[in-house]
Amino acid sequence: MMALPTNSASSWLSGTGSQSRLFGTGSDDYELYEQDGEFVLSVEMPGFERDDIEVGWYEGRLTVAAEHEDNRRDQTRTYRRSFRMPKEIDDDNIRARYQNGILDVYLPSIEDATTKGKSIPIEE
Repeated sequence: MMALPTNSASSWLSGTGSQSRLFGTGSDDYELYEQDGEFVLSVEMPGFERDDIEVGWYEGRLTVAAEHEDNRRDQTRTYRRSFRMPKEIDDDNIRARYQNGILDVYLPSIEDATTKGKSIPIEE
C-alpha cells in the first residue's frame, strides 16, 4: 500500500526527477511540476494578450481566467481554470510571466511543508 509522504517538501517527489508532470495528459493545455522548492504551472494560452489574462490566488486556490474579443470574427474566446496546490504556498512570493502564448506561474512552497491529503482505502 502506498502512503502519502509526511516528510519534508524537498522529498515530496523524490525518485521522480526534478521536473515531474503531476497532472494532465498530453492533450491538456497545462503542466504542473515541482522544481527547486516551488511549483511551476505552465498554461498554453495562444491567441490571448497579456492584458486579457487574470491570475488570482484565494484560500489556497490559483485561478487563471482570460477573455479575448476578436472583432473581425465577432467572437469572444474565454478560458477559466482553478488549481489547488498539494502543499502550502508562500502566497506573498507568487509570480507570473506570459510569453509566446505560454503563461508560467511560479508558486513557492513553504519550507518543510508536507503534502496535504490522506490515503483513501479501496474497497473490494
